[in-house]
Amino acid sequence: MNVSRLGGPTLSLFRIVTGLLFTLHGLSSVFGLFGGNPMTGKAVPLGTWPGWWAALIQLVCGVLVLVGLFARPAAFLASGSMAYAYFVVHQPDGLLPLHNGGELAALFCWSFLLVAALGSGPWALDALLARRRAGNTSPSAAEPSPVTA
Repeated sequence: MNVSRLGGPTLSLFRIVTGLLFTLHGLSSVFGLFGGNPMTGKAVPLGTWPGWWAALIQLVCGVLVLVGLFARPAAFLASGSMAYAYFVVHQPDGLLPLHNGGELAALFCWSFLLVAALGSGPWALDALLARRRAGNTSPSAAEPSPVTA
């Protein structure tokens, strides 16, 4: 099978899974669901800086990336928040992510930067809206695949 043919759906699935995982982090920290914040087991107190605001970014950007609506700017903001988390929270405890507990922050940062750079793929609300504006509802008319053979 042609690599370029798989690129769009693969990017969409990558975006969906990454957005879902980020959304779950936001839900656990904002509302205390799924066992609450990993650090405390509870919801982060409303308005607490930077924890509650980071959790709100996780929730809102996670949902937007998950459904592929305003995915590029949401992913860019999410990437920046994870870079902040890595350098401010984790990096002072050691240089390497393996030693400072920052693997997840680093992976989310680079994953969201990839989505911000490449777009949301054909299975996204952004792509559906673009197709409707163009008067074409076929999935092949979605944003072009960034992966070429």
